Amino acid sequence: MSETIGAGSALPDVAMTTPEGGTVRPSDFLGRKLVLFFYPKDDTPGCTTENKDFSAMAAEFEAAGTALLGVSKDPPKKHLKFIEKHGLAAPLATDAEEGGLSDALGIWTEKSMYGRTYMGMERTTYLVGADGKIAQVWSKVKVKGHAEEVLAAAKAL
Repeated sequence: MSETIGAGSALPDVAMTTPEGGTVRPSDFLGRKLVLFFYPKDDTPGCTTENKDFSAMAAEFEAAGTALLGVSKDPPKKHLKFIEKHGLAAPLATDAEEGGLSDALGIWTEKSMYGRTYMGMERTTYLVGADGKIAQVWSKVKVKGHAEEVLAAAKAL
């Protein structure tokens, strides 16, 4: 995909799967702000820290009128185990479909490690306004202090 979807663009309304097997889509959050944080994999150190940080601040995001949704390609059952193991408060969704939301946003991308190339999630966070338009994008996120930075932006929106 050549066109980047960024600030000012409407968020594509692509359905994802909840850990319980239901569906969730960005339009479900119209009328409230939404933080959509995409991360590579459940139960890896950076992703666990990021999810715990957002979960620890869930009440503050709620007070700022902002919903949270963490997204990876992990299957719903793995999300359930991840939530239980770490007591996560931030809801999670699975974006497993080819042509899913991460594909539409261009963040399911080719990565390389140790000379091997593979497809993976680029850690990216979207702050979406109550109108469904992207207000701010954080690309290639560094986890430390990220949830605090996003909360400050959500409060300012």
